[in-house]
Amino acid sequence: MTDERVILHVDMDAFFAAIEQRDNPEYRGRPVVVGADPKEGEGRGVVSTCSYEAREYGIHSAQPISEAYRRCPDAVFLPVRMEAYREASENIRAIFREFTPVVEPLSIDEAYLEVTGSLRLFGGKRQLAEELQGRIRNRTGLTASLGVAPNKLVAKIASDLEKPEGLVIVEPEEVTDFLHPMPVGRLWGVGPKSEKALKKLGVHTIGDLARRDPKELEARFGKHGRAIWKLARGRDERPVQPETETKSIGHEHTFEKDTDDPELLASTLMRLAEKVAYRLRRKRMRGHTVTTKLRFEDFTTLTRACTLDRPTDAAPEIYGVAGGNLERIEMRGRRVRLIGVTVSSLTEAGMRQSSLFESAGDEDAAGEKERLLNRAIDTIRARFGHGAIRRGTSLLGRSEGESEG
Repeated sequence: MTDERVILHVDMDAFFAAIEQRDNPEYRGRPVVVGADPKEGEGRGVVSTCSYEAREYGIHSAQPISEAYRRCPDAVFLPVRMEAYREASENIRAIFREFTPVVEPLSIDEAYLEVTGSLRLFGGKRQLAEELQGRIRNRTGLTASLGVAPNKLVAKIASDLEKPEGLVIVEPEEVTDFLHPMPVGRLWGVGPKSEKALKKLGVHTIGDLARRDPKELEARFGKHGRAIWKLARGRDERPVQPETETKSIGHEHTFEKDTDDPELLASTLMRLAEKVAYRLRRKRMRGHTVTTKLRFEDFTTLTRACTLDRPTDAAPEIYGVAGGNLERIEMRGRRVRLIGVTVSSLTEAGMRQSSLFESAGDEDAAGEKERLLNRAIDTIRARFGHGAIRRGTSLLGRSEGESEG
């Protein structure tokens, strides 16, 4: 038995776009761009994900959607369907747990798995990794690229080398030869500014960095200098940390044009409250604190919060509190660029505590109708998507530019 850790990094291939191509066969083989509406090159949003066909035109994530349109106006431009992507992500995470309980999600389409204790069950590293790829492909119709290595750093880099559906295994004795020829910018913790500064010192590859005096790097970059030197030598002791408890649930909306229209603000706030409430109920959570966020046209950002006596997962209540928060923000005629709603101080739905002066019978009678309505709404949305049904106040708004937290 060896003390070697075996870390597996899973990176889903073009996740959002791949789901759209899976669900819409007519999009397969075509450049697909998921994100904001390009508005024939005048859109303000960004690309969330694009297919590999779109990448051949130089389109990439976080690129302005207007630039993506200019590069390929004939691409299929689609809005974000977060509920569909989240459902696929949950299904994939369930597959992860068939291999190990030690799973650290990094995002909706990326995770680390500690599989050291699972190798014997599957016959080895390659057998385990290929079995994982196969289960993802067969059960979800999607592909994943995997990196297997002794630590997080090397596993993550490895997973990016042979996309799509790549599998790169780096043995402990291969780490130095694997890392050292690579550009220093591939190293975790080396961003564009750090990379530029390192190149001025003659450091172009990870190997160049590993061969420098750590004291020199620490004098130049502080503690960060020694940290990246250790990584350059393939030393990364970070553990895989299982998924932590959800602290808050929120949604934001960026308007296509800055607005001071009170009806549009109200309808958008209601729609965001509905999305937050839906996610709370899906996770069987309720929250005590409702926070409203506004970002103005000059990018000034203000928040207001209110804490309730009892936790809630009901959209009308969240909307009412969020609207009250909104009234406490001085608008002064300024236009709003972004609005958001977040619920925090979460508790499990079954752990609600009654107020000292509350009548449980009155509360149950008043709340039963809302619970039945929520259950019906959730059932419809789970089957037909979030936009299939909305409360009246939210019908005035539009859905582009939304994000979740």
